[in-house]
Amino acid sequence: MNIPNLLTTLRIVLVPIYLTAFFSNMTNGIMIAGVIFMLAGISDVLDGYIARKYDMTTKLGSVLDPLADKLMTFAVLISFTHAKLISYWIPLALGIKELTMIIGGAILYLFKGNQVMSSNKFGKIATIFFYGATLSVIFHLPEIIIKGLFFITVLLNLIAFINYLSIYLSIRENKVS
Repeated sequence: MNIPNLLTTLRIVLVPIYLTAFFSNMTNGIMIAGVIFMLAGISDVLDGYIARKYDMTTKLGSVLDPLADKLMTFAVLISFTHAKLISYWIPLALGIKELTMIIGGAILYLFKGNQVMSSNKFGKIATIFFYGATLSVIFHLPEIIIKGLFFITVLLNLIAFINYLSIYLSIRENKVS
């Protein structure tokens, strides 16, 4: 297992640690969970950078990386919704998008020669806004900022989904190899 895959595995391990901190009775539990979330974000950037710069991309990494992202994203969304920090429609909208992408990705991988759709700029921008929205909750920014950032996050995820759908349909029709 190479360094990027180890960093991705670390992100997966951080998910239950995040949840434990968030739901604990510790003073500043949400802030500690936020630090864990930021650590996961830093390791996400690092694993991608190292994998590309040193040509260490692997099939395992291309599967584990989005899995780690989705696990942490849903841990945050579910914990925030449970604590009534965000509205239920946010994880619902993002959940439908992610579930559809998981199914589409599985179809491509299983039935189109182990193809994997890599992330693109739309997905990366949506992720950056998700991190910003999440940190706005952790750092107790005004509610209008929190709501605005999450609204933009959902909108950007919708744009990313439409872009991924276009790529998926092209691959599925064998227009892109």
